[in-house]
Amino acid sequence: MKPIIITKKIAKHGSQAIIVIPRAIEHELKPGTLAEIKIEVLK
Repeated sequence: MKPIIITKKIAKHGSQAIIVIPRAIEHELKPGTLAEIKIEVLK
């Protein structure tokens, strides 16, 4: 699978910040799937 780049605003869930994964790639990220996540903060 080639890398997928997503630019997102960080959402809030209670007191935690979260990143919501788009439904378009949900089928690639089933429970138990290992994924490498790189976070770069954009100003």
